[in-house]
Amino acid sequence: MSGSYQKIKQVLPFLILAAMAVTIVSLTIGKEIYGHREQNLVSFAVVNFSGYLFFFLMPVELAFIYYLKSGVDIYLLNALALSIALAAQFVDYFIGRFFSFHIIDRLIGRRSYEKAKDKIRKYGNITILVFNLLPLSSPVILLAAGMLKHKLKETFLYSVTGLLLKYLMMTIIF
Repeated sequence: MSGSYQKIKQVLPFLILAAMAVTIVSLTIGKEIYGHREQNLVSFAVVNFSGYLFFFLMPVELAFIYYLKSGVDIYLLNALALSIALAAQFVDYFIGRFFSFHIIDRLIGRRSYEKAKDKIRKYGNITILVFNLLPLSSPVILLAAGMLKHKLKETFLYSVTGLLLKYLMMTIIF
């Protein structure tokens, strides 16, 4: 009995976070897509911010491409995407810096952030740059950087550079 209780206790946070992610997308972009309404950048901002928090895994790059294709001002969309992503990454960094390992361990699992910490220790700022270029990976890296008490200025210099390059490449390609 206690074994099944432990499994439920481990799986429940993920189910709650997944339900929250689905709700956020449904209440923002989902309404616009299915309701054939004009795209609203507030919806994009909510999804983008949520997607850059380490405990949600949301494909913010797909939302960016969706809005890019909808005809919104590309300069405004890029500025919004970059600033919102950085705001959420500040949250990730400071959660890593100030919350206990036990809380973070329950939210995402020790393996995820241990791998991220090892990469930062081994490759330093290049890890932060590269992971900001890739989809779905930068939030955990910023959390790990905060846990390692990595220099804030360096962390965000490489984070901005990676995000800027990612959004610039997506704008040019799509």
